[in-house]
Amino acid sequence: MRGRDWDDEDEDEAAPSPSGNAHEEERALKELRTVYQRADTAYAPFSCPASGECCQLATTRRQPWLWWPEWLLLARRHPLPPPRADGGCPYLDAAGRRCTVYADRPFGCRTFFCDRIQGPARQPAETVNALLVRLERLSERLLPSLKGPRPLLDWHAEAFARKGKTRP
Repeated sequence: MRGRDWDDEDEDEAAPSPSGNAHEEERALKELRTVYQRADTAYAPFSCPASGECCQLATTRRQPWLWWPEWLLLARRHPLPPPRADGGCPYLDAAGRRCTVYADRPFGCRTFFCDRIQGPARQPAETVNALLVRLERLSERLLPSLKGPRPLLDWHAEAFARKGKTRP
C-alpha cells in the first residue's frame, strides 16, 4: 500500500496527483464513470429503502473500500467535509440520511445492500467481480504502488490531516 509520504509532497491538498499525469487521470476518471454506470445498470432491478442506515459507519462497523481513482473523483469534485461526530460517512447530509455525493458515490456504496434489499433473488456477482477487476487495473495504471483499496475513512482522515497542515 501507499505509504504516508504524501505529507511531504507539494501537491493539491484535496486531490494529490501522485501519477503526475493529469491527462491520464482524466481518462481514468472517465473510465471510472463507465464502471459506475455498469454497476448501476446491474443493480437497476433492485431497490433500496434509502434510509441511510448503511452510511452510519460507526454503527454498522462497515465502510466502503476505495481504489485511488474513486478517491480522486470524490476529492476533485466535492469539498472535503469534516469528520462526523456520529461516526457516519462524512459525505452524508447534516441529518445523516442522504448522500451528498450520490452521483459520484464509490463502487462499494453502489453494490452493497442491507438485508432489506428488494429485487431478484440473486445479486449480479459475476458482473460485480468483473467490474472490480477493471477498477483494480484502472487504479494500478494510475498508482502502481497502491496494492489494494483502502477504507473510505482512511482516505478521508489522511486528506483532512493534510488539509489541516496547509492552513496558516
